[in-house]
Amino acid sequence: MVSERQLFIEHLAQTSDSPIMLDIERAEGVYLFSRDGKKYIDLISGISVSNLGHCHPKVLDAVHEQLDKYLHLMVYGEYIQSPQVKLTSLLADVLPDSLNNVYLVNSGSEAIEGALKLAKRYTGRSEIIAFNNAYHGSTHGALSVMGNEEFKNSFRPLVPGVKFLEFNSFRDTEKISDKTACVLIEPIQGEGGIILPGHDYLKRIRKVCTETGALLIFDEIQTGFGRTGSLFAFQQYGVVPDIITFAKAMGGGMPIGAFVSSKKIMSVFKNDPVLGHITTFGGHPVSSAAALASLKALLDEKIIETVAEKEALFRRLLSHDRIKELRGKGLFMAMDLENSNQAKKVMSEAIRNGVVVDWFLFRPSSIRIAPPLIISENEIEKACKVLLNALDSLG
Repeated sequence: MVSERQLFIEHLAQTSDSPIMLDIERAEGVYLFSRDGKKYIDLISGISVSNLGHCHPKVLDAVHEQLDKYLHLMVYGEYIQSPQVKLTSLLADVLPDSLNNVYLVNSGSEAIEGALKLAKRYTGRSEIIAFNNAYHGSTHGALSVMGNEEFKNSFRPLVPGVKFLEFNSFRDTEKISDKTACVLIEPIQGEGGIILPGHDYLKRIRKVCTETGALLIFDEIQTGFGRTGSLFAFQQYGVVPDIITFAKAMGGGMPIGAFVSSKKIMSVFKNDPVLGHITTFGGHPVSSAAALASLKALLDEKIIETVAEKEALFRRLLSHDRIKELRGKGLFMAMDLENSNQAKKVMSEAIRNGVVVDWFLFRPSSIRIAPPLIISENEIEKACKVLLNALDSLG
């Protein structure tokens, strides 16, 4: 009989020659359980998705309840659907007053695509500014603003008019001009290896955007929903963007994304042409119900308030000669090693011993540590012990 492992290789389109290939049968909390009964601590949350852990009961209840009512009814924006209305209303409540209009989509890449279109349509300009080592998704437009040539050269020509700045370079901000439609930036660079903004750097970006009339877009697809120790990362830097994008943890494990702006800016999609941005499944009612339950749980259960203390515990426990730097904010961290070979060996050894970690697209010498926010002190201690043993195995 053909195994599922063989069918996986044969029929599931592969993205590399070396997928992890864990055969997971179920997941709960911070744990993944393989078909052969092995238990893994998940230190990457499906890449910053499962902030509430796997199968949070309130999210499951919301999904089950919505399943009994209706699934897809109509393309986005035409019918009044309660899960969408309640979710967007709550998002508007927890965001600054200027971010009060939500467009629901299916993923982070789609959120970026919509945000870029919105900025170009509203400003009437075509120049987009992005950053080296930035990651915003893999669709054509999102790929065009990716700050890494190796990952996008094979797909050229891409969307024209994109300029790249160095993250944290104050001098480069002078390249933002009255020709710029938008500046797209991650408040904390993710796939670049968790790079924090320098002192007042985001304020400088905000100031220049305001002066030139360019729209400031924050990509909070990885940093949103408690990951960095506040509901959204921008709240820690005293800067409010004109547009913000979400996905990943937004749905509590279900696929959903959003780009959010003011009602004034978003209104340009209504004419010249009508239906300026459309999606069939954006804001799917089941995903919206899950996202609503997830956001409520984050707020009601005071989970975000525990993040700083858990970050401190990781920092205290992960002390080893092989670690060059432990960098990050909240439970969004990068453990720097000497090179990518060391990182691969540590990751393999950790997974073999029941702790799932990963690397960064543009910094393969670093190991990603981004567990579910609900991880306990005891689970942190167990995971760190495995990581330290894996570091010891380097010799």
